[in-house]
Amino acid sequence: MVEAQKWTRRMNNPRLDTAATADDHVLDIPTNPTAEVRNGIYTFGSHLTPNLLTALIIASWFTSNTGVLLLNKYLLSFYGYRYPIFLTMLHMLSCASYSYIAINFLEIVPKQHILSKKQFFKIFALCAIFCFSVVCGNTSLRYIPVSFNQAIGATTPFFTAIFAFIITCKKESVKVYFALLPVVFGIVLATNSEPLFNLFGFLVCIGSTAGRALKSVVQGILLTNEAEKLHSMNLLLYIAPMAALILLPFSLYNEGNVARITLEKARTDSFIILLLIGNATVAYLVNLTNFLVTKHTSALTLQVLGNAKAALAAFVSVMVFRNPVTMTGVTGFAVTIMGIVLYSEAKKRSKITTF
Repeated sequence: MVEAQKWTRRMNNPRLDTAATADDHVLDIPTNPTAEVRNGIYTFGSHLTPNLLTALIIASWFTSNTGVLLLNKYLLSFYGYRYPIFLTMLHMLSCASYSYIAINFLEIVPKQHILSKKQFFKIFALCAIFCFSVVCGNTSLRYIPVSFNQAIGATTPFFTAIFAFIITCKKESVKVYFALLPVVFGIVLATNSEPLFNLFGFLVCIGSTAGRALKSVVQGILLTNEAEKLHSMNLLLYIAPMAALILLPFSLYNEGNVARITLEKARTDSFIILLLIGNATVAYLVNLTNFLVTKHTSALTLQVLGNAKAALAAFVSVMVFRNPVTMTGVTGFAVTIMGIVLYSEAKKRSKITTF
Protein backbone atom coordinates (compact mmCIF):
# COMPACT_ATOMS: atom_id res chain seq x y z
CA MET A 1 0.00 0.00 0.00
CA VAL A 2 1.44 3.39 -1.02
CA GLU A 3 1.81 5.91 1.80
CA ALA A 4 0.11 9.27 1.20
CA GLN A 5 2.58 12.09 0.48
CA LYS A 6 2.67 15.05 2.85
CA TRP A 7 3.01 18.56 1.44
CA THR A 8 2.19 22.16 2.25
CA ARG A 9 1.26 25.24 0.24
CA ARG A 10 3.37 28.40 0.31
CA MET A 11 2.37 31.70 1.89
CA ASN A 12 -0.90 31.75 3.88
CA ASN A 13 -2.82 28.95 2.15
CA PRO A 14 -4.15 26.25 4.48
CA ARG A 15 -2.12 23.06 4.72
CA LEU A 16 -3.72 20.00 3.26
CA ASP A 17 -2.12 17.83 5.91
CA THR A 18 -2.94 19.23 9.33
CA ALA A 19 -0.48 16.83 10.92
CA ALA A 20 2.51 18.42 9.18
CA THR A 21 5.16 19.55 11.63
CA ALA A 22 7.12 22.78 11.76
CA ASP A 23 10.08 20.92 10.30
CA ASP A 24 8.29 20.62 6.96
CA HIS A 25 10.39 22.36 4.30
CA VAL A 26 8.64 25.49 2.94
CA LEU A 27 10.32 27.49 0.15
CA ASP A 28 10.65 31.22 0.82
CA ILE A 29 10.78 33.00 -2.56
CA PRO A 30 12.34 36.48 -2.33
CA THR A 31 10.95 39.48 -4.17
CA ASN A 32 12.27 40.06 -7.69
CA PRO A 33 15.23 42.46 -7.82
CA THR A 34 14.88 45.61 -9.88
CA ALA A 35 16.54 45.93 -13.27
CA GLU A 36 19.08 48.34 -11.80
CA VAL A 37 20.10 45.83 -9.12
CA ARG A 38 20.25 42.93 -11.58
CA ASN A 39 22.43 44.87 -14.00
CA GLY A 40 24.44 46.58 -11.30
CA ILE A 41 23.71 50.01 -12.80
CA TYR A 42 21.43 52.97 -12.15
CA THR A 43 19.68 54.84 -14.93
CA PHE A 44 20.22 58.54 -15.40
CA GLY A 45 18.16 60.53 -12.93
CA SER A 46 17.29 57.48 -10.76
CA HIS A 47 18.75 59.22 -7.72
CA LEU A 48 16.84 62.45 -8.40
CA THR A 49 13.33 63.32 -7.28
CA PRO A 50 10.77 63.35 -10.13
CA ASN A 51 10.20 67.11 -9.81
CA LEU A 52 13.92 67.88 -9.90
CA LEU A 53 14.46 65.58 -12.88
CA THR A 54 11.61 67.22 -14.78
CA ALA A 55 12.96 70.68 -13.95
CA LEU A 56 16.42 69.71 -15.26
CA ILE A 57 14.93 68.31 -18.47
CA ILE A 58 12.89 71.48 -19.07
CA ALA A 59 15.97 73.63 -18.38
CA SER A 60 17.93 71.52 -20.89
CA TRP A 61 15.12 71.96 -23.41
CA PHE A 62 15.19 75.74 -23.06
CA THR A 63 18.99 75.80 -23.27
CA SER A 64 19.22 73.64 -26.39
CA ASN A 65 16.34 75.33 -28.25
CA THR A 66 17.63 78.82 -27.53
CA GLY A 67 21.25 77.79 -28.00
CA VAL A 68 20.80 76.38 -31.50
CA LEU A 69 19.08 79.58 -32.65
CA LEU A 70 21.83 81.80 -31.25
CA LEU A 71 24.61 79.60 -32.63
CA ASN A 72 23.00 79.53 -36.08
CA LYS A 73 22.61 83.31 -36.03
CA TYR A 74 26.20 83.81 -34.90
CA LEU A 75 27.61 81.46 -37.54
CA LEU A 76 25.53 82.72 -40.46
CA SER A 77 25.46 86.45 -39.72
CA PHE A 78 28.38 87.42 -37.49
CA TYR A 79 31.05 84.77 -38.01
CA GLY A 80 30.68 84.92 -41.78
CA TYR A 81 29.90 81.24 -42.38
CA ARG A 82 27.31 81.90 -45.09
CA TYR A 83 26.37 78.33 -46.00
CA PRO A 84 22.93 77.56 -44.51
CA ILE A 85 22.30 74.46 -46.66
CA PHE A 86 25.63 72.87 -45.70
CA LEU A 87 25.06 73.82 -42.06
CA THR A 88 21.65 72.12 -42.16
CA MET A 89 23.27 69.05 -43.73
CA LEU A 90 25.74 68.91 -40.80
CA HIS A 91 22.77 69.06 -38.44
CA MET A 92 21.18 66.09 -40.21
CA LEU A 93 24.41 64.05 -40.12
CA SER A 94 24.72 64.80 -36.42
CA CYS A 95 21.10 63.76 -35.76
CA ALA A 96 21.62 60.53 -37.73
CA SER A 97 24.79 59.63 -35.80
CA TYR A 98 23.50 60.48 -32.33
CA SER A 99 20.14 58.82 -33.02
CA TYR A 100 21.88 55.60 -34.06
CA ILE A 101 23.87 55.56 -30.81
CA ALA A 102 20.86 56.50 -28.66
CA ILE A 103 18.60 53.80 -30.11
CA ASN A 104 21.01 50.93 -30.87
CA PHE A 105 23.39 51.25 -27.91
CA LEU A 106 21.74 53.33 -25.18
CA GLU A 107 18.29 51.89 -26.04
CA ILE A 108 16.44 55.10 -25.17
CA VAL A 109 13.49 53.77 -27.16
CA PRO A 110 12.90 50.39 -28.85
CA LYS A 111 14.12 50.32 -32.43
CA GLN A 112 11.45 50.24 -35.14
CA HIS A 113 12.03 49.18 -38.73
CA ILE A 114 10.64 50.41 -42.03
CA LEU A 115 8.28 47.63 -43.06
CA SER A 116 7.55 48.38 -46.71
CA LYS A 117 8.46 50.52 -49.72
CA LYS A 118 5.20 52.37 -49.28
CA GLN A 119 6.19 53.38 -45.75
CA PHE A 120 9.66 54.36 -46.99
CA PHE A 121 8.25 56.74 -49.61
CA LYS A 122 5.90 58.25 -47.04
CA ILE A 123 8.86 59.00 -44.79
CA PHE A 124 10.81 60.34 -47.76
CA ALA A 125 7.96 62.76 -48.55
CA LEU A 126 8.02 64.01 -44.95
CA CYS A 127 11.80 64.33 -45.22
CA ALA A 128 11.55 66.59 -48.29
CA ILE A 129 9.14 68.95 -46.48
CA PHE A 130 11.35 68.83 -43.38
CA CYS A 131 14.43 69.80 -45.43
CA PHE A 132 12.61 72.74 -46.99
CA SER A 133 11.46 74.01 -43.60
CA VAL A 134 14.82 73.73 -41.84
CA VAL A 135 16.87 75.21 -44.69
CA CYS A 136 14.47 78.15 -44.99
CA GLY A 137 14.62 78.70 -41.23
CA ASN A 138 18.42 78.71 -41.15
CA THR A 139 18.62 80.90 -44.26
CA SER A 140 16.30 83.48 -42.70
CA LEU A 141 18.73 83.94 -39.80
CA ARG A 142 21.24 85.42 -42.25
CA TYR A 143 18.88 88.30 -43.02
CA ILE A 144 16.58 88.92 -40.04
CA PRO A 145 17.09 89.04 -36.25
CA VAL A 146 16.29 86.00 -34.06
CA SER A 147 13.56 88.02 -32.33
CA PHE A 148 11.73 88.64 -35.63
CA ASN A 149 12.37 85.03 -36.70
CA GLN A 150 10.68 83.78 -33.53
CA ALA A 151 7.73 86.15 -33.94
CA ILE A 152 7.09 84.75 -37.42
CA GLY A 153 7.65 81.16 -36.21
CA ALA A 154 4.96 81.62 -33.56
CA THR A 155 2.34 81.73 -36.33
CA THR A 156 2.74 77.98 -37.02
CA PRO A 157 -0.78 77.14 -35.68
CA PHE A 158 -2.27 79.60 -38.19
CA PHE A 159 -0.67 77.75 -41.12
CA THR A 160 -1.53 74.38 -39.56
CA ALA A 161 -5.22 75.30 -39.48
CA ILE A 162 -5.08 76.46 -43.12
CA PHE A 163 -3.34 73.31 -44.39
CA ALA A 164 -5.62 71.04 -42.33
CA PHE A 165 -8.64 72.69 -43.95
CA ILE A 166 -7.21 72.62 -47.50
CA ILE A 167 -5.80 69.08 -47.43
CA THR A 168 -8.16 67.21 -45.10
CA CYS A 169 -11.19 69.56 -45.11
CA LYS A 170 -10.97 69.56 -41.32
CA LYS A 171 -12.95 72.42 -39.82
CA GLU A 172 -12.25 73.87 -36.41
CA SER A 173 -14.75 75.59 -34.14
CA VAL A 174 -15.49 79.29 -34.54
CA LYS A 175 -13.65 80.03 -31.28
CA VAL A 176 -10.48 78.39 -32.63
CA TYR A 177 -10.54 80.51 -35.79
CA PHE A 178 -11.23 83.68 -33.79
CA ALA A 179 -8.25 82.87 -31.55
CA LEU A 180 -6.02 82.96 -34.63
CA LEU A 181 -6.90 86.61 -35.38
CA PRO A 182 -4.52 88.01 -32.72
CA VAL A 183 -1.77 85.77 -34.14
CA VAL A 184 -2.10 87.38 -37.58
CA PHE A 185 -2.61 90.89 -36.21
CA GLY A 186 0.42 90.62 -33.94
CA ILE A 187 2.77 89.51 -36.71
CA VAL A 188 1.52 92.29 -39.01
CA LEU A 189 2.22 94.78 -36.23
CA ALA A 190 5.70 93.34 -35.61
CA THR A 191 6.54 93.29 -39.33
CA ASN A 192 5.58 96.91 -39.94
CA SER A 193 7.76 98.10 -37.07
CA GLU A 194 10.82 95.81 -37.53
CA PRO A 195 13.92 98.08 -37.85
CA LEU A 196 16.00 95.37 -39.58
CA PHE A 197 13.26 94.13 -41.90
CA ASN A 198 14.50 92.23 -44.96
CA LEU A 199 11.96 91.05 -47.52
CA PHE A 200 13.86 87.91 -48.58
CA GLY A 201 14.54 86.92 -44.97
CA PHE A 202 10.87 87.50 -44.12
CA LEU A 203 9.66 85.37 -47.05
CA VAL A 204 11.97 82.40 -46.37
CA CYS A 205 11.00 82.52 -42.68
CA ILE A 206 7.33 82.41 -43.69
CA GLY A 207 8.25 79.45 -45.92
CA SER A 208 9.94 77.72 -43.00
CA THR A 209 6.92 78.25 -40.74
CA ALA A 210 4.49 77.06 -43.41
CA GLY A 211 6.71 74.02 -44.09
CA ARG A 212 6.73 73.10 -40.41
CA ALA A 213 2.93 73.29 -40.33
CA LEU A 214 2.60 71.30 -43.57
CA LYS A 215 4.86 68.55 -42.20
CA SER A 216 2.69 68.10 -39.11
CA VAL A 217 -0.49 67.83 -41.23
CA VAL A 218 1.05 65.49 -43.81
CA GLN A 219 2.58 63.33 -41.08
CA GLY A 220 -0.87 62.91 -39.54
CA ILE A 221 -2.20 61.75 -42.93
CA LEU A 222 0.63 59.50 -44.12
CA LEU A 223 1.41 57.69 -40.87
CA THR A 224 -2.14 56.94 -39.74
CA ASN A 225 -1.70 53.16 -39.95
CA GLU A 226 -0.74 51.86 -36.50
CA ALA A 227 1.77 49.45 -38.06
CA GLU A 228 3.47 52.35 -39.88
CA LYS A 229 3.59 54.82 -37.01
CA LEU A 230 7.12 55.53 -35.83
CA HIS A 231 8.28 56.94 -32.53
CA SER A 232 9.66 60.47 -32.90
CA MET A 233 13.22 59.28 -32.17
CA ASN A 234 12.96 56.45 -34.73
CA LEU A 235 11.47 58.84 -37.27
CA LEU A 236 14.46 61.13 -36.77
CA LEU A 237 16.80 58.16 -37.23
CA TYR A 238 15.41 57.57 -40.73
CA ILE A 239 14.66 61.15 -41.78
CA ALA A 240 18.07 62.62 -40.85
CA PRO A 241 20.27 60.58 -43.26
CA MET A 242 17.67 60.98 -46.04
CA ALA A 243 17.73 64.74 -45.48
CA ALA A 244 21.53 64.83 -45.64
CA LEU A 245 21.46 63.03 -49.01
CA ILE A 246 18.80 65.41 -50.35
CA LEU A 247 20.72 68.50 -49.21
CA LEU A 248 24.14 67.42 -50.52
CA PRO A 249 23.55 68.19 -54.24
CA PHE A 250 21.79 71.47 -53.40
CA SER A 251 24.71 72.51 -51.21
CA LEU A 252 27.25 71.65 -53.92
CA TYR A 253 25.25 73.48 -56.59
CA ASN A 254 24.42 76.65 -54.64
CA GLU A 255 27.33 76.93 -52.20
CA GLY A 256 30.22 75.16 -53.90
CA ASN A 257 32.67 72.82 -52.20
CA VAL A 258 31.96 74.01 -48.66
CA ALA A 259 33.83 71.09 -47.07
CA ARG A 260 37.07 72.23 -48.74
CA ILE A 261 36.40 75.87 -47.82
CA THR A 262 35.74 74.87 -44.19
CA LEU A 263 38.94 72.81 -43.94
CA GLU A 264 40.98 75.66 -45.41
CA LYS A 265 39.44 78.06 -42.92
CA ALA A 266 40.14 75.64 -40.07
CA ARG A 267 43.89 75.79 -40.80
CA THR A 268 43.96 79.43 -39.77
CA ASP A 269 41.04 79.37 -37.34
CA SER A 270 40.46 76.06 -35.57
CA PHE A 271 37.55 77.60 -33.65
CA ILE A 272 35.30 76.97 -36.66
CA ILE A 273 35.53 73.20 -36.11
CA LEU A 274 34.50 73.57 -32.46
CA LEU A 275 31.64 75.86 -33.48
CA LEU A 276 30.31 73.47 -36.12
CA ILE A 277 30.57 70.37 -33.92
CA GLY A 278 28.94 72.17 -31.00
CA ASN A 279 26.22 73.58 -33.22
CA ALA A 280 25.44 70.18 -34.76
CA THR A 281 25.38 68.53 -31.32
CA VAL A 282 22.97 71.12 -29.92
CA ALA A 283 20.76 70.58 -32.99
CA TYR A 284 20.40 66.92 -31.97
CA LEU A 285 19.81 67.85 -28.31
CA VAL A 286 16.79 69.91 -29.44
CA ASN A 287 15.16 66.71 -30.72
CA LEU A 288 16.24 64.64 -27.72
CA THR A 289 14.91 67.15 -25.18
CA ASN A 290 11.65 67.46 -27.15
CA PHE A 291 11.18 63.72 -26.61
CA LEU A 292 12.19 63.86 -22.94
CA VAL A 293 9.89 66.78 -22.13
CA THR A 294 6.94 64.99 -23.77
CA LYS A 295 7.81 61.76 -21.93
CA HIS A 296 8.08 63.38 -18.49
CA THR A 297 5.24 65.91 -18.90
CA SER A 298 2.87 65.99 -21.90
CA ALA A 299 2.54 67.21 -25.48
CA LEU A 300 0.47 70.15 -24.21
CA THR A 301 3.27 71.18 -21.85
CA LEU A 302 5.70 71.09 -24.77
CA GLN A 303 3.39 73.40 -26.72
CA VAL A 304 3.17 75.86 -23.80
CA LEU A 305 6.96 75.75 -23.38
CA GLY A 306 7.29 76.50 -27.10
CA ASN A 307 5.46 79.79 -26.59
CA ALA A 308 7.69 80.69 -23.65
CA LYS A 309 10.78 79.69 -25.64
CA ALA A 310 9.93 82.09 -28.45
CA ALA A 311 9.78 84.98 -25.99
CA LEU A 312 12.94 83.87 -24.19
CA ALA A 313 14.93 83.39 -27.41
CA ALA A 314 13.83 86.82 -28.66
CA PHE A 315 14.85 88.48 -25.37
CA VAL A 316 18.23 86.70 -25.18
CA SER A 317 19.04 87.47 -28.82
CA VAL A 318 18.36 91.18 -28.24
CA MET A 319 20.66 91.09 -25.20
CA VAL A 320 23.42 89.19 -27.04
CA PHE A 321 23.33 90.68 -30.52
CA ARG A 322 21.98 94.12 -29.55
CA ASN A 323 19.60 94.29 -32.49
CA PRO A 324 17.26 97.31 -32.24
CA VAL A 325 13.63 96.79 -31.27
CA THR A 326 10.64 99.08 -31.03
CA MET A 327 7.78 99.15 -28.56
CA THR A 328 5.37 98.49 -31.43
CA GLY A 329 7.38 95.41 -32.40
CA VAL A 330 7.41 94.13 -28.82
CA THR A 331 3.66 94.73 -28.58
CA GLY A 332 3.08 92.84 -31.83
CA PHE A 333 5.14 89.89 -30.59
CA ALA A 334 3.21 89.89 -27.28
CA VAL A 335 -0.14 89.94 -29.13
CA THR A 336 1.00 86.99 -31.28
CA ILE A 337 2.01 84.96 -28.20
CA MET A 338 -1.31 85.82 -26.53
CA GLY A 339 -3.11 84.61 -29.64
CA ILE A 340 -1.22 81.30 -29.53
CA VAL A 341 -2.23 80.82 -25.87
CA LEU A 342 -5.87 81.55 -26.73
CA TYR A 343 -5.66 79.16 -29.70
CA SER A 344 -4.25 76.36 -27.52
CA GLU A 345 -7.02 76.86 -24.96
CA ALA A 346 -9.72 76.94 -27.64
CA LYS A 347 -8.35 73.74 -29.22
CA LYS A 348 -8.31 71.99 -25.86
CA ARG A 349 -11.91 72.96 -25.13
CA SER A 350 -13.12 71.95 -28.59
CA LYS A 351 -11.58 68.49 -28.10
CA ILE A 352 -13.33 68.13 -24.73
CA THR A 353 -16.74 69.00 -26.21
CA THR A 354 -16.35 66.45 -29.03
CA PHE A 355 -16.04 63.54 -26.58
